[in-house]
Amino acid sequence: MLEVSDVHKSFGENDVLKGVHIQVDKGDVVVILGPSGSGKTTLLRCINFLEKADRGKLALHDTSLPLNTASKKEIHKVRQSVAFVFQNYNLFHHKTALENVTEGLIIGRKVAKKEAEKIGREALTKVGLSDKYDAFPNQLSGGQQQRVGIARAVALSPDIILFDEPTSALDPELVDEVLGVMKNIAEEGTTMIVVTHEMSFAKDVANKVIFMDGGVVVEEGTAEEIFKKPKKERTRQFLRRVLPEEYIYSI
Repeated sequence: MLEVSDVHKSFGENDVLKGVHIQVDKGDVVVILGPSGSGKTTLLRCINFLEKADRGKLALHDTSLPLNTASKKEIHKVRQSVAFVFQNYNLFHHKTALENVTEGLIIGRKVAKKEAEKIGREALTKVGLSDKYDAFPNQLSGGQQQRVGIARAVALSPDIILFDEPTSALDPELVDEVLGVMKNIAEEGTTMIVVTHEMSFAKDVANKVIFMDGGVVVEEGTAEEIFKKPKKERTRQFLRRVLPEEYIYSI
């Protein structure tokens, strides 16, 4: 369904991605783990052309294109199939929740306003915000704002949703409500790539886990393989640090 290969990206002299390759099949929930600075977010942004990769290829369905020289038309075609949920919500503060959800449909997809509002209300209801259609972002909690962001992505009916650390900006007590919405979406068969530090989500929901460090994929496998029988010492070191009480590795 989606494959990116040989992805390189540098910021000045800082090589952030050093030849990354990942493959995602329809219905996959792929979780990307790794320490800060490992290149996880940059990879997501390159996939959706929010960052321009220095080198690499992207294959989506029957389309294959270079990440560094793709045309505006090619980028638009990819974005028709790939939605992005941002870490810091990225909502329009002067628009209601419903207007935030319908903006991409009306402007980007040329959907009639009445139909866009119908789709938008359905998406907001799906994320538990049926009573917040007319609320502005400053009237919503952080968790509710992120759920609007998820509804905005869902409303586009994309083939894949990319989530960039969707709970990292939330107060701890609001994390579960967002993860619950994401879990429900995954259970509906939505293909997802999720960058997150939420290990419980990775273990319970992901069917594929990728561990990155230093701009490369160190190891990948099922959640069972990565969390219980990792092959690489760097993966084991990371898991011991982030799961100090529950992670046990037996040789």
